[in-house]
This record gives sequence, C-alpha cells and structure tokens, in this order.
Amino acid sequence: MRLTRFTDVALRVLMRLAVAEGREPPTTREVAATMRVPYTHTAKVVARLQHLGLLDARRGRGGGLTLTSAGRSASIGALVRELEGPDEVVECEGDTPCPLRSACRLRGALRGAQEAFYTALDPITVTDLVASPTGPLLLGIGSGPPPG
Repeated sequence: MRLTRFTDVALRVLMRLAVAEGREPPTTREVAATMRVPYTHTAKVVARLQHLGLLDARRGRGGGLTLTSAGRSASIGALVRELEGPDEVVECEGDTPCPLRSACRLRGALRGAQEAFYTALDPITVTDLVASPTGPLLLGIGSGPPPG
C-alpha cells in the first residue's frame, strides 16, 4: 500500500509541530520550507488538519501553527484511515470492471491486508513518532527555500 502525498505531508506537518512545543509557533510557510513541501500543498494540509481539530492556526502577529492535545495523541492508524478515505487497494468496479469481481478472492485478501496495515498503526501516536532520534533531527532541520 502506498500513502498519498497529502497523507505523507500531513504526518510530517504534525511531527514538525510536535517538536515545536515550547518554541515560537512556526507559520505554514516556515513548516513548508522546513519539510521541503510546496507552500500551497502545505496550506491545504494545514486547513484539513485544523478542520479535524489536530492543530490550531492563528494569523497575524504572534500567530502560527500549534498542535492541539488531540493532535499530540492522535492515532496514526485512525488519521491515515481518515486522510486516505475509503478507497480499496485495487479498483474492481471502475471504468473497466474486472471480469473476476463476482468470484475473486484477491479483493477480500487485499482488504484484509489494508486493515492489518491500519491496525498496526493504530497504537502509534504523533508523540511516539517524534521520540528520539526523530525529534532532535526535526529540530535540527534548517529551513531552505520551499519548492514551488
């Protein structure tokens, strides 16, 4: 299974904010630069994470992005499920439906594997993801110019 770029960026944004606690809150632009992600993509991710209640975004002087308590304790499995949506690993009913779909065992096996993937991520939180050595590494990443 491969995560979408959106989910990947969302996880990295949350991790970056988790290590920013106790410091001046970074802006969306600063997070985008640090994580080497285009600003426009990061802004969409931030809006979705804010809508989910995982971060707060304040504009203007003294503003920036902060992780909420829900964001710190968010289950990675639940978050990935939410961001990836209900799509299955394979497309059986698309524009060209698979001729095996009425008697195929592959679809069920892949659905089980997908759920096992999410289940393995369920006990992991954002806080867990930034434990050493990741957290100190995130703090040490410099902010170069953002792509795009």
